Amino acid sequence: MKRTHTNGELRQSDVNSEVTLVGWVSKKRNFGSIIFIDLRDRYGLTQLVFNEEEIPEANLLKSEYLIEVKGIVEQRQEANDKLETGQIEVKVSELKLINKAKQSPLLIQDKTDALEDTRMKYRYLDLRRPIMQKRLIERAKMTSAMRRFLDNSEFIEIETPMLTKSTPEGAREYLVPSRVHPGEFYALAQSPQIFKQLLMISGFERYYQVARCFRDEDLRADRQLDFTQVDIEVSFLEEEEFQSLIEEMMKEVLASVYQKDLVTPFRRVPFDEALNSYGSDKPDVRFDWKLIDLNKVFVNSEFKVFSDVLETKDGAIKALVIKNGADHTRKEIDSLTDLAKKYGAKGLVTLKYQDNELSGSALKFFSEQEQKDLIETTKVENEDLICIVASDWETTCNSLGALRLHCRDKYELVDKEELAFVWVTDFPMFELNEDSNRLVARHHPFTRPKVDSLEQLSLDPLSVKAYAYDLVLNGFEVAGGSLRIYDAEMQSKIFELIGFTKEQIETRFGFFIDAFNYGTPPHGGIAFGLDRLAMVLTGSDSIRDVIAFPKNASARDPLTNAPTPVGKDVLEELHLEIVDQKNQ
Repeated sequence: MKRTHTNGELRQSDVNSEVTLVGWVSKKRNFGSIIFIDLRDRYGLTQLVFNEEEIPEANLLKSEYLIEVKGIVEQRQEANDKLETGQIEVKVSELKLINKAKQSPLLIQDKTDALEDTRMKYRYLDLRRPIMQKRLIERAKMTSAMRRFLDNSEFIEIETPMLTKSTPEGAREYLVPSRVHPGEFYALAQSPQIFKQLLMISGFERYYQVARCFRDEDLRADRQLDFTQVDIEVSFLEEEEFQSLIEEMMKEVLASVYQKDLVTPFRRVPFDEALNSYGSDKPDVRFDWKLIDLNKVFVNSEFKVFSDVLETKDGAIKALVIKNGADHTRKEIDSLTDLAKKYGAKGLVTLKYQDNELSGSALKFFSEQEQKDLIETTKVENEDLICIVASDWETTCNSLGALRLHCRDKYELVDKEELAFVWVTDFPMFELNEDSNRLVARHHPFTRPKVDSLEQLSLDPLSVKAYAYDLVLNGFEVAGGSLRIYDAEMQSKIFELIGFTKEQIETRFGFFIDAFNYGTPPHGGIAFGLDRLAMVLTGSDSIRDVIAFPKNASARDPLTNAPTPVGKDVLEELHLEIVDQKNQ
């Protein structure tokens, strides 16, 4: 027999046709001498009908047996509108068993009861689930649409090395020992950053790559150790010109994969406004709850918690109003306080507004004028709850931003079908690493500082803004980019500001800075986290659901059990020795 159709293909127009199908037994139902089987492949399901008297071996079939059948397409007596093939069934005349299967350790359905580690241990079975195949197929279509757009926009796809030189770009690197150069190491590329900039110096003008990247960092629901970037770099375009190009690419992706129209241009929100209003540099703008500045309300406050904060350089008092939140119990308010503390706040002041009056333990510290101004500034309404944090500006914003997202999920404040893209722009060039008390690059050290901030580089580097931008979708950063430094002197200065000596700059980046001396064009780019973009667009809860073979939260692959020890002979060949630190 030779397959004539897939299991998602047959329709009413195929009635009376003889067909041959191949697939896995998804479900089996016995009705006396009649046996119904749902046959599954990646294209869909087809209902098969067996007469046990004619084909007795059909009774021996079990879930996940792989079979081949021949039969006649018939009209179903009762249609199943949930299936694309729900109008027809195939009455089987011939059956061939291709392979048997043991009982599956998980339900191979859209909804399964298996724990995630079980799903990952038997990933080849988990990937048979229609929902998983749908996600990976949609991801593949996204990649294809992006490639098609970039190819048609005169971009050139160029591969760059995975094994490269160790350079500090933010995250911890994976190192690969060299067998032929004892004691020396390659690094697995965190991104193609330096190479794509070198390609601009090489004159290619428009480059892209679907690149594999590696970062040795703690995992979470939207992060993996090895991941995929759609990496894009251009010469001779200004920031908004390049962003407009990327918007057109996203229109192509959404139209091609989901038949959705995107409205452009996307909204642009400066970093300071994003934190001030939404408490996040990746704001979910699908709902309009915003943080409210209370510095003016409490400028003369006698409440020590507030007055002490306002005496500091960047002290901030802000509020989030939880609509209809006055019914929060003490336990629920304690939970909100714990969440705020998780993001750095020392505490959370809560006030209920009921019957046109405020109530709360902190109210005794507020003057009548402050209470009046607070009601007016927050525009609080009856049965609302006011949550207030006082701390340094960024901690205040971040902690209330976390409460905002908590309320989004608890009260289901957004339409999950809505796609809200926003550009976050004008990021700070640097931030202070409190552990080492030194400057670090907010994006990466190759980002160009804004022209109107250059005078502050030496005087007040933390005030310097950068030509850096993130593309945010529904509260997730799906792409990040910047205009790049293209002047050797400027690049060296940035390296010095983040703590590199001249010798370190020469050792680590000498080849790169030297390239700037040969007519480097102005350039910039962006990198899409393809896995994260696919997670958001497919409505998945975890990045692991759009990656075929991911690592779990413990950075282990339950399927292969990697990482695993290697033999002593392999270590010797690589000039390595494992040291037992417990016995040191």
